[in-house]
Amino acid sequence: MSNADATGSAIIIPAMRYRDAPRAIDFLCDAFGFTRHLVVPGEGGMIEHAQLTFGNGMIMLGSARDDDFGKNLVQPDTGTATNTQSCYIIVEDVDAHCERARAAGAEITSEPEDQHYGGRLYSCRDPEGHVWSFGSYNPWTADHG
Repeated sequence: MSNADATGSAIIIPAMRYRDAPRAIDFLCDAFGFTRHLVVPGEGGMIEHAQLTFGNGMIMLGSARDDDFGKNLVQPDTGTATNTQSCYIIVEDVDAHCERARAAGAEITSEPEDQHYGGRLYSCRDPEGHVWSFGSYNPWTADHG
């Protein structure tokens, strides 16, 4: 089994769980500009699995539940959890994206700022506490001298 696509490029897709996954999907699309690729509803308003795209990137998510995978996760909104990872997404206009996210209710934790390694960056939390960073720096195309 290969860990790469047909072009030889590795594919990494962040996956997360949300207490209110339908609301999270709406928020991620409205605030951040994701597009629904696949949403698989479950019983009682749960989301069994969802795939959201942003450009050529994708995240997967589902409803928080006490299954084998869920037992390994602590939701960030518990007040006892510290996020150990976040998603970084490349956007063209960092300031405009930040204002869109703010208007949709994201908690901006770091205002847009130029970075010493290049590009511009801001960070925020979604309504359930997941940390997201959006920036103009593209490590695949950056000139590292």
